[in-house]
Amino acid sequence: MGDSAMDSTLPPPESAVPEGTLFSMTDVFLFSVIVGLLSYWFLFRKKKEEIPEFSKIQPTTSSVRESSFVEKMKKTGRNIVVFYGSQTGTAEEFANRLSKDAHRYGMRGMSADPEEYDLSDLSRLSEIDNSLAVFCMATYGEGDPTDNAQDFYDWLQETDTDLTGLRFAVFGLGNKTYEHFNAMGKYVDKRLEQLGAQRIFELGMGDDDGNLEEDFITWREQFWPAVCEHFGVEATGEESSIRQYELVVHTDINMNKVYTGEVGRLKSYESQKPPFDAKNPFLAPVTLNRKLNQGGERHLMHLELDISGSKIRYESGDHVAVYPANDTSLVNQIGEILGVDLDIIMSLNNLDEESNKKHPFPCPTTYRTALTYYLDITNPPRTNVLYELAQYATDLNEQEHLRKMASSAAEGKTLYHSWVLEARRNILAILQDVSSLRPPIDHLCELLPRLQARYYSIASSSKVHPHSIHICAVVVEYETKTGRVNKGVATTWLKNKVPNENGHKVMVPMYVRKSQFRLPFKPSAPIIMIGPGTGIAPFVGFIQERAWLKQQGKDVGETVLYYGCRHENEDYLYREELAQFHKEGALTQLNVAFSRDQAQKVYVQHLLKKNKEGVWKLIHEGNAHIYVCGDARSMARDVQNTFYEIVAEFGSMTQPQAVDYVKKLMTKGRYSLDVWS
Repeated sequence: MGDSAMDSTLPPPESAVPEGTLFSMTDVFLFSVIVGLLSYWFLFRKKKEEIPEFSKIQPTTSSVRESSFVEKMKKTGRNIVVFYGSQTGTAEEFANRLSKDAHRYGMRGMSADPEEYDLSDLSRLSEIDNSLAVFCMATYGEGDPTDNAQDFYDWLQETDTDLTGLRFAVFGLGNKTYEHFNAMGKYVDKRLEQLGAQRIFELGMGDDDGNLEEDFITWREQFWPAVCEHFGVEATGEESSIRQYELVVHTDINMNKVYTGEVGRLKSYESQKPPFDAKNPFLAPVTLNRKLNQGGERHLMHLELDISGSKIRYESGDHVAVYPANDTSLVNQIGEILGVDLDIIMSLNNLDEESNKKHPFPCPTTYRTALTYYLDITNPPRTNVLYELAQYATDLNEQEHLRKMASSAAEGKTLYHSWVLEARRNILAILQDVSSLRPPIDHLCELLPRLQARYYSIASSSKVHPHSIHICAVVVEYETKTGRVNKGVATTWLKNKVPNENGHKVMVPMYVRKSQFRLPFKPSAPIIMIGPGTGIAPFVGFIQERAWLKQQGKDVGETVLYYGCRHENEDYLYREELAQFHKEGALTQLNVAFSRDQAQKVYVQHLLKKNKEGVWKLIHEGNAHIYVCGDARSMARDVQNTFYEIVAEFGSMTQPQAVDYVKKLMTKGRYSLDVWS
């Protein structure tokens, strides 16, 4: 019974299926599944194809358009592009001046940051009639390119692009006190010619140790006639002032959209996000600020910045960059003289809508913020600023006085050199001394250069202090020929960054710049360090690291220091620390020159000569690495000459052979410099 019941539920045998039925129920089910899967696959595949098609094409065309300066020049009717390699803003300023000059010759120019464009496009510049590429290239450190020109430099070294048809000119910015004077300008000039480009005017070489402004003006006044002759154009005679930015005053704006001193992203100081660099500095709390010297008129200081949680890494020998603020009293005095409300919120918007640079500094902001955090108000203004400002002097004699200093005439250059440079007149002093000069504050803000970060050699080792960076600096303060007291922007600002006992944090916007000033890879290699004054800074880090390596059981070579200061009882920096390192054996030799404690001045080079035989033995037999830090103008040069003498005497060489020997040490990385002028 059960069997017959089960049988009655079974489907009929295949032979019993009626002839009109083509598919079984199973077939229908399977067919439905297959159709469903195919439909799903088709729809899914279609979506997957459509989305990448859209997202791929859009950014690619956009990035090509944005990175092509040639396409931009075509679109905006430009035929001159002025690239700048700038570390402190001067090369950028010169590039802007040259690009603005172009209109006087019926041409249109644009200044450009090489970091923002694809420089391989130089091969296409000849597609534009009467086109010209100008390069204002600063040399940084020991013959290095500036940060923003590094990619351009790398490209020049690697490329074999044919630049036939490209016309160019180069103005280099350097300093003769440095070993590799104008190395970047020389290299760009030579390399472009090697690649087939045509130089239309000789390489200009500005010397910041002399008068960089005058060098630029002299080159520029010969450069433009050469351009006119090459392209067959004439000066239009237009010398009128051309505003690059227009003022917009904001009367009703959300304060959350107003910049208050940030150098990059709006509100970046309120919500800090790594990685931290020049465009996104870290706000480091100051944990210690102590005076180093025991007496004397100067103020030498040691600061410690807390970098905990920032993910910032540094090595001994690196530099820390800090963004300072101008003295509030100077800012207030400018506001009073010009009779303006410094708390007006405004923007300066570029009249050239195609320009990558929309504002001269972060906008919208207040005049007070701009003058405090964004603009350089303490350095003597350049001649182009005087020329632009002259139109606002209502007294004709004062107007003529300003115009004369801005001219290329010999008398004008001499007057500018004595009245502005030698007298160290900043913009406030000029407004005070030229009583009829009362320019609109927005035009003044447009003309003043940007306030730049200041660099200091780090005075600590990350092996010993991984969460803090130490600074050693001297406060700059001096009286000018006009009787005014000028103060260094950054050092005066740092001096006042004293940690508060009530727990209120004082902050310093900073980032780390990598350096080539490095300890030897092998700790067993001997080192000779020469660093008078605050030049001792990186060597404090070096000695800390060598002491740490010794504690780790490493074989550490001789660690020799030559340090100098004025008076033993006044400005002997890190005296106790150095004595302790010497006592523990981390510092093998401690040689100190006190220049003014006796009738005859004694400097570090004198101590090197005194120990010349031991110095030669360390260099020649011990393969010692030599490090020099401090003043480039006299100390570094005198020390180098001393090494020439030691090498010549004990190596039995002629003077040229000794020079070549020391130069080879530099090439091998065994003679390193960290100097400033």
